[in-house]
Amino acid sequence: MVEFRHVSKSQTGRLILKNISFRWPNGQTHVLLGQSGSGKTTVLKTLMGLLPPDEGEVWTCARKLGTVPREQWLESIGYIPQQGGLFPHLTARQNVTLVAEARGWSAQRIEERWNELLPLVQLKEGLLSQYPKQMSGGEAQRVAIFRALFLNPQLLVLDEPLSALDPIVRSNLQTDLKNLFNRLKKTVIIVTHDLAEAAYFGHTISILKNGELLQTGTFEDLRDRPAHPYVEEFIRSQRSIEIEDLK
Repeated sequence: MVEFRHVSKSQTGRLILKNISFRWPNGQTHVLLGQSGSGKTTVLKTLMGLLPPDEGEVWTCARKLGTVPREQWLESIGYIPQQGGLFPHLTARQNVTLVAEARGWSAQRIEERWNELLPLVQLKEGLLSQYPKQMSGGEAQRVAIFRALFLNPQLLVLDEPLSALDPIVRSNLQTDLKNLFNRLKKTVIIVTHDLAEAAYFGHTISILKNGELLQTGTFEDLRDRPAHPYVEEFIRSQRSIEIEDLK
């Protein structure tokens, strides 16, 4: 369970998150949807403990933020930033195994985990000796996904991971990611401003505006039963989407 209980957060005197509450069950994909500046990324940073809330409580994996060491909290979360966030001076393999090596994993344990995950992320062996600048955008994102999964976190957090990719690469990676999520049965949180992407991935979708959580529900809930005028406006402002076409 991932839960925010009446969370508020201010920065430079401006209220960024306004009394946000939600409960997301384990093993599902949850999408934070909204325009730039709506508070999506701040929710992620608060969830990861990078921006402690001014008010309220954050819970994940049956633990409350602030009651366990920060390093232990972060180890339970696999994070995939925009454009992958790979270290440019390390090869793909070095990027993937870096944190495990820093945690003192044995070479055997690293190799076992490597062999377990490699078929799932669909990376060619020859790519793994390359540096990020030698990779395409889609390849770099697959490496970032590999890295985020390596410590076997309970929660995956993706901050607009596909926004910089061209449409064909993005579509292929969306399909592969959804298959991966379904296979691993992990709790996944995705930030996006793209309604079609949210509908494709999300068991539930939360729409934010100016730091307020306006509605959480399925795509059908948002489309057919909007709880706020802005939700209806947001849905109508993007292309018509039929959920059956996104399965």
